[in-house]
Amino acid sequence: MERKLKKGNMYEDTELWDPFVGCRFDCTYCVPSFKRQLKRAGGKIRCPDCGEYKPHIHPERLCKLPSSSIIFVCGAANISFCERDYTKRIIDSIKRHKPRKEKTYYFQSKNPAYFNQFLDEFPDKVILLTTLETNRDEGYPTISKAPLPSRRFKEFYELDYPRKVVTIEPVMDFDLEQFSDWIIQLHEQGNLKYVWFGFNSKPKAVQLPEPSQEKAQEFIDILEGNGIIIKGKTIKTLKLMER
Repeated sequence: MERKLKKGNMYEDTELWDPFVGCRFDCTYCVPSFKRQLKRAGGKIRCPDCGEYKPHIHPERLCKLPSSSIIFVCGAANISFCERDYTKRIIDSIKRHKPRKEKTYYFQSKNPAYFNQFLDEFPDKVILLTTLETNRDEGYPTISKAPLPSRRFKEFYELDYPRKVVTIEPVMDFDLEQFSDWIIQLHEQGNLKYVWFGFNSKPKAVQLPEPSQEKAQEFIDILEGNGIIIKGKTIKTLKLMER
């Protein structure tokens, strides 16, 4: 039985398309969200690998793209665990698809260097995203096995690609000057579309070291003062510029 395509919980107006599923970064904050959702879904579609969040492919989904105007490609995965040839098949499926309305495709990874091998193959409507929860490397391995934030920023900055988005969700405590400088550097490249910002949406299930509301607001104000578009979810009392 094929799993029904679902709306994305992270980004507004998106729909997930999961021809590849799973991740080995073991981020603590993924347990109450992706991992539990995939475990339930895995039972419904009789896929034990989905239930274990083990990286694996679902080629039967390659030709079943969602109707949404924004498609989060492999949103229930980290695509950097996908074999290169299969990622090319995913990209080729997008190229062959002839939607009635224009679409945008999000490709996101906490290992942005993975995208280097596909930069000349992505169609124009692909946006590349990475997650930067903080600028602090110290203590980060207790949260995730993903590349450290400093490495991730450097690799994302060095990606020669015209359409990028940074996701700061769930935000963790940071050093205001350095972290805002990172995002401003990305913005000054001229290819940062916006920044997605949000606090931990599952505070009862997992606790993270978060910045104060005052520090988070100052961070937002600095970015918006530099012309950076901020979008968000679970922003508590933060005020974002109306656009």
